[in-house]
Amino acid sequence: MHTTYSVCDHFETFPGERRLTRCVCVRCGAALSVPLARVALPPHARAAWGNGAHGLPVAMAAGTYAVDPLPSGPPWRTWREAGAEEGARRGVYAPVEALSYGSPGHLVLAPGDVRGTAFLPGRHGGSCCGIDGSRGPNLGCAACGLPVGARVDDCSVWQVVRFAPEAVRSVTAPGVGDAPTEWDRPLFTREENGLAWRARVEVGLGDALAHVLAASGGAPLALPPGPVTDSLGPVLAALLPAPPPTRTLALAGPGLPVPDADVVLVPSHEVTGELWPTTATGTLVPLDEPAWRYLVRPRPPLRAPARGRFLPEAPERSPRSYAFFPPEPCRFTLRTALTRLPAVREPWLRSVHEKPRGPWETY
Repeated sequence: MHTTYSVCDHFETFPGERRLTRCVCVRCGAALSVPLARVALPPHARAAWGNGAHGLPVAMAAGTYAVDPLPSGPPWRTWREAGAEEGARRGVYAPVEALSYGSPGHLVLAPGDVRGTAFLPGRHGGSCCGIDGSRGPNLGCAACGLPVGARVDDCSVWQVVRFAPEAVRSVTAPGVGDAPTEWDRPLFTREENGLAWRARVEVGLGDALAHVLAASGGAPLALPPGPVTDSLGPVLAALLPAPPPTRTLALAGPGLPVPDADVVLVPSHEVTGELWPTTATGTLVPLDEPAWRYLVRPRPPLRAPARGRFLPEAPERSPRSYAFFPPEPCRFTLRTALTRLPAVREPWLRSVHEKPRGPWETY
């Protein structure tokens, strides 16, 4: 049986750091959060999933925060205005609808960990079914009124608060203990509803698939049987040349043999963001840990007894739940992840990125 740890057990989240962080206003010094432990930014914290999907939970575990290294928020410029060279300087290598000229380094945390803020009047535009912060901060310091960040809770996105680095600073204090990073001991286990579980797995698969395509070099891949083929096979078959395959794809991780493959999917730790240590010699592709767990041990469909006064027995039936269909890569995440890879400037991968497709279309 695996031992489960929570962030309350260990304050340390990165090797060498034994600190808790509290966010404070740069103008007046008022506390804007509870004490927090730093973790790696999960892929789904920046991702959109579905079309108007409701019920996606908070992206960050309670008591944790992450730093987003990418620019975020306004001002925005179109790709035509910015140009390819400016996009590359900002880490974008293929055309996007809008290029953010906001500050990098936003602090991302759970809304329930925020303290001492208030919504700013007239700052809630630009969203669909909630608020998204695309027009700038919608939260201000309750003590002095300084705009400090944005609450995000729109449809199809995970709920977060993003504190602007120019308005919020972190104050650290010594903590105790070291966070265990053993790969058979998950640090955070949260009960997620079926929709959230599927969404998180699909976002992780979409992000990894972009790296798999880049690592393939445009050659067809041989996939291991099981969930890897079921989830990634249809997409790769549509985007890469027809078989026979000339390269191989395999899974690595705790409990698995060291694969001899050209492209290797390796889990990334939910807390540190580090890749699981492996001696595999192929191109290593990071895979969000929940998505890796699904590919290794997919969830079986839950079953419930059928009821009825005229049934002599109670046969089992599968409930109609959206979560129990086989997850597939999130197309929006795949497209977005490709724009962040320098390899997308190669003609064959650029053609993959530019294929016209919508969120409801199949490859």
